Amino acid sequence: MSRWDEEAKYDRPRRRTRPRTKDRPSHADATTALVTTVDRGRYTLLVSGASGDRVVTAMKSRPLGRKGVVVGDTVRVVGDLSGDEGSLARIVAVEDRRTVLRRTADDEDPVERVVVANADQLVVVTALADPPPRPRLVDRCIVAALDAGMDTLLCLTTSDLASPEQLLAWYRPLGVQAVAVRRGGDLDPLLARLRGRVNVLVGHSGVGKSTLVNALVPGAGRDIGVVNVVTGRGRHTSTSAIALRLPDGGWIVDTPGIRSFGLGHVQPARLIHAFPDLAAATADCPRGCEHTAADPECALDTAVDAGVIQPERVDSFRRLLESRDPSAGD
Repeated sequence: MSRWDEEAKYDRPRRRTRPRTKDRPSHADATTALVTTVDRGRYTLLVSGASGDRVVTAMKSRPLGRKGVVVGDTVRVVGDLSGDEGSLARIVAVEDRRTVLRRTADDEDPVERVVVANADQLVVVTALADPPPRPRLVDRCIVAALDAGMDTLLCLTTSDLASPEQLLAWYRPLGVQAVAVRRGGDLDPLLARLRGRVNVLVGHSGVGKSTLVNALVPGAGRDIGVVNVVTGRGRHTSTSAIALRLPDGGWIVDTPGIRSFGLGHVQPARLIHAFPDLAAATADCPRGCEHTAADPECALDTAVDAGVIQPERVDSFRRLLESRDPSAGD
């Protein structure tokens, strides 16, 4: 017997099990649904059919692995779609996303967190007084929306307590649209900008976002908080994002109140392309230019001197760039 045969006697015997197949079910009969809430591994879905909409609870199937499922996703679902109490369906696929609104925990965090998928417009809700506006946080939300390819709308609350003109002038050079509202006032101008679109509402705590949602969607039942008279900050009342259908068409996604909006995932090269007129001017910038005021040969300055671009627009764009600096104040 050769040495090789001798060693082979002591080899561990192979397991005689059926090999795992790589084939996966096609789920050709899966139903399309919209994710409206996510809570601790359970997903609330809206399934539309000939007999109307059904609210279905589902879990994520194992083959999806670590793939995230977020509010706004269009998914394929199988299983018990009755919506009866105790029923549970399975999400087997996530459709391609049109847009993805992301944030990071802070500017040093490399991990991106998807806030909402497939939204058209980011509605930044900020109070004009009580609590006072926080322009830097608004700037950061605008940057995230531009990076996601979404439109931005400023919704200015408590316009009965302070004039919106100063804040409007601050954002006018960026071309950001705005609408001012007051408690108990006419919401038709705001509804006109929301109708037929998927809108994500963000804002720091205490700005009246939940009050606004309850007025826009009767029966929404979002909890309303109060502002701390010492800190000027509100307490979190919404604990998870939820998609709500507007009575006259369209959706709003209410998100928990935020106190920071990390932009670690946004690069200056991506942000400049949200401003086609400025991006064209930067074609003559030297390699490595980040288009800030500290860059000595930035072509944006040349374009301003030549009267090609308004200086206010360049200043506003650079303010957005600077908002990515975590050391800057509100």
